[in-house]
Amino acid sequence: MASSLPTLPRALPSSSSKPSSTFVPFRSPFLKITSSTSFIPSSISLSSRRTSSIIPRATASSSSEGSDSLAKTTFHGLCFVLKDNIDTDQIIPADKACIFPSNQQERDEIASNALSGLPDFHKTRFVEPGEIKSKYSVIIAGENFGCGSSREHAPVCLGAAGAKAVVAQTYARIFFRNSVATGEVFPLESEVRVCDECTTGDTVTIELRDSGGLLTNHTTGKQYKLKAIGDAGPVIDAGGIFAYARKMGMIPSPSVA
Repeated sequence: MASSLPTLPRALPSSSSKPSSTFVPFRSPFLKITSSTSFIPSSISLSSRRTSSIIPRATASSSSEGSDSLAKTTFHGLCFVLKDNIDTDQIIPADKACIFPSNQQERDEIASNALSGLPDFHKTRFVEPGEIKSKYSVIIAGENFGCGSSREHAPVCLGAAGAKAVVAQTYARIFFRNSVATGEVFPLESEVRVCDECTTGDTVTIELRDSGGLLTNHTTGKQYKLKAIGDAGPVIDAGGIFAYARKMGMIPSPSVA
């Protein structure tokens, strides 16, 4: 099964860097890309693994038909603040990631365990016990967010719990790739250490454009520039790699019985 799934192309520099002419297409007999694609932010080393399994998002988001650019995207809500080196076991413990959600019931189960592996000194729960949705739609973190294992459950559980975006100083490469592949959350990079200036429960707004983004903390009145997410933005906005490929006419849409 895994051999029939397309894999992300080799990462090129983010849109904040000088464009490169190097291009490695999708390794798939039915899926091709004809323009340079950047799926990794500039802070992530390209010396690690080159391929990753792709799991499509459970429910694709809506966006303009046939567009390969990121339209104006805005998120507004409460933020949940973390620090450095939040690994996948803290995002979702291994014993809670024994299934990959194929229906709404399983998706709710994985959502209820989002960020349940955080150490006990985190007194505030991302998802309250007995609930399946979080009241925090934006996660703010420090360096190396999403390090650890390669499980796609990490971004999936966050998206299933209602998170729309993560704003971190840097990311583990595999978490960024899985966020793009599944389309569950926008992994956004901050230009400064925002996690030291925000508090869990602050009201924030994120405004995204092709050229970059802006995070406004309405509780403190401060604003922070976000780095452009590049060509990964439209893929996430479409709902993941398969939804994007179908929208762009690269693969056929599923037939309706």
